[in-house]
Amino acid sequence: MPASKRIIITVPENLLCEVDHITEDECKNRSQIVREAIILYLSERKKVLMKEQMKKGYLEMAEINLTLACEDGGPEEYTLKT
Repeated sequence: MPASKRIIITVPENLLCEVDHITEDECKNRSQIVREAIILYLSERKKVLMKEQMKKGYLEMAEINLTLACEDGGPEEYTLKT
């Protein structure tokens, strides 16, 4: 594991009780549980940000694609002639 730093956090008592139950159930200490929670949070946050960026990109491209489709005459122009 890379170098670690000690931090101090304040959590509500009920949340700490839940964490302590998990430490007993999973035979882990509080630090391990908090590290895993931070990793999970960061992973989920990256997913949400990526989805937002993709949505923005698709919306921007929708206007461009519509403009291009209208300029090219639409799909009728590309039908096969037999």
